[in-house]
Amino acid sequence: MFSLSTYTPELAMALSSLAAHKLRTLLTMLGMIFGVGAVVAMLSITAGAQREMMSYIDLLGVNNIIIEAREARDRNELQARRAISPGLTFRDVRAIAENVSGIEALTPRKRFKPQRLLPRTTEEMPFLVGVEPSFLHINNLTVVEGRFFNDEDNRNSAPVCVLGQTAKVNLFGYGDAVGKYVKVNDVWLQVIGVLAPQATADTQMEGLEISSANNLIIAPLNTVMRRFEDSTSYLRDEIDGIYIRVAPGTDSIETANIVGAILAASHRNAGDYQITVPAGLLEQRRRTQFIFSIVMICIAGISLLVGGIGIMNIMLATVLERTREIGIRRAIGARQIDIIRQFLLEAVLISIIGGLIGIGFGFALSRIIAAAAGWSTVVTIASVAVAFGVSVGIGLLFGIYPAVQAARLDPIEAIRYE
Repeated sequence: MFSLSTYTPELAMALSSLAAHKLRTLLTMLGMIFGVGAVVAMLSITAGAQREMMSYIDLLGVNNIIIEAREARDRNELQARRAISPGLTFRDVRAIAENVSGIEALTPRKRFKPQRLLPRTTEEMPFLVGVEPSFLHINNLTVVEGRFFNDEDNRNSAPVCVLGQTAKVNLFGYGDAVGKYVKVNDVWLQVIGVLAPQATADTQMEGLEISSANNLIIAPLNTVMRRFEDSTSYLRDEIDGIYIRVAPGTDSIETANIVGAILAASHRNAGDYQITVPAGLLEQRRRTQFIFSIVMICIAGISLLVGGIGIMNIMLATVLERTREIGIRRAIGARQIDIIRQFLLEAVLISIIGGLIGIGFGFALSRIIAAAAGWSTVVTIASVAVAFGVSVGIGLLFGIYPAVQAARLDPIEAIRYE
């Protein structure tokens, strides 16, 4: 049965020995401090990257498939593309809807940045986005003021719109916006709803462009198609995006492959569109993140290994230095197991104290990395537990050999040692 009193004498001797050689103890701990700090910092980087990835996937919708048109940069590129592909069109939308099973909702998208806007704003001008009412369900949006437009509004090309939270504040402040009007270019739109603030991702993945989900003026698709004219429309496809939400239980990656095959046939592999599958990105990023985490932990683990070697080296020197003391303890009745406990506790104490200091160093290092590199870092309980557990384990592992060597000393020879 475990009893703390059994270890009290050896623990007291170990503490007194460490306190008697403060500088040597500190230098021995440095390897553990840097190693634990590096493990905590590296795991905080991977946890931060994981959090950013999840916010990005949540923004896109894990059950969604997003098709983005790759617009031409100039007339020459446009002519070259049009020679083989009509671009992204409503015909593509109909082909997907008619031939792909497992689709729960679908909407084309047409967007552009207004040239003129009333009320005026000194902030970044919002995008005008034309979509069908299913856009609300596909992107899990919530209306906090008023309502979202419906199928009748879309059929009638009604001059109405719904504002993202940032667009609403920039245009109308924090007061009520429902019932007021926004003039986009030469068209007045009545505000019928305001969306709840949406989570935004600070990063872009796979080259997919994502405008702020909060800085949008969302109008019925037919309204945008019939009432507005974009000055750069000659470079644009008929529509510039398609949002698809697959039904629960449907494999979105397999569905995306079918959608890709349909588009490849009609676009003749012109490369004028891009299909993004958040579920596929999530799986890909998880694999990449796992490999990155393993590499980072291995790199940080080298510091811990060096620290363990340092502990073994110092403990062997300590055994040699205290050979006479060991002989006296054995002569007055100390058993080999008592000697092993004494030196093993000393090695473990170095690891524990070094590990605790290293955790604090890791916290500070993660903050410095976040401030200097602009990376998101998250120090988790798991990372602290892993780093501290490994440090204690290394102290135990590298302390066994010196402790056993001390216990094997012949008491008579040890007393004679000078």
